[in-house]
Amino acid sequence: MEPIILTITDHVATITLNRPEVMNALSRELRQQMLEAIRRAEAEARVIVFTGAGRAFCSGQDLADAARFGDDLPFEQILNDEYVPLLNAIYDCAVPTIAAVNGAAAGAGANLALAADVVLAAESASFVQAFTRIGLIPDAGGTWWLPRQIGMARAMGACLFADRVTARQAEQWGMIYECVPDDAFAQRVAERAGQLAQGPTAAYRALKQALRAAPSNDLPTQLALEARLQGEAGRTADFREGVAAFLQKRAPRFTGA
Repeated sequence: MEPIILTITDHVATITLNRPEVMNALSRELRQQMLEAIRRAEAEARVIVFTGAGRAFCSGQDLADAARFGDDLPFEQILNDEYVPLLNAIYDCAVPTIAAVNGAAAGAGANLALAADVVLAAESASFVQAFTRIGLIPDAGGTWWLPRQIGMARAMGACLFADRVTARQAEQWGMIYECVPDDAFAQRVAERAGQLAQGPTAAYRALKQALRAAPSNDLPTQLALEARLQGEAGRTADFREGVAAFLQKRAPRFTGA
């Protein structure tokens, strides 16, 4: 089977990690194909959904695959050459991204999910920073995302103890956006993805830029950035359509332009 499945329907690209026999562990081939799929989806769709085949979202680095290097694993090389481009592609994507966490997300698999703009998780899903269990530190962006999302105390505890964090707990902590009952999960993901796929894509892109810049900007700098980005948004066809729809008391028909 191919390690990645890409489908595009109604402007929604779904990228499925497809190694269910190993809980979608991240092999080199999977990472390469996922990066290629993101680049194609970014050009052809208006929202990207990441999910896993089978009972897991992603169990993290495939240690069997890493064994190609022998006993002395070049972690720095693997992370810089294979993980960094993939994580940047998700984080910097020009269209909204949703991680639909259908099951366990462990190690680098958990942090791959956290790279997305929005994380929706099935109630039976869980997140675990499993690195210390094998004598490593969190990578794949975990040390950057977790303190920002859940605070230093919870991030430190979750990483030191490698505790399993349930989807409900992750929602309460602010690690993810929404925890959904399992029987409603697929429908909810489709609804959320469809909503973004029909939305003002350029405004979404500017919104992501503004929110991510805010923590490192002072107020005058952030206000200036808002003004510049709003000026750009105000020149789009979607803005004109949004105003027309408001005045005509109808739903807008955004094109993503």
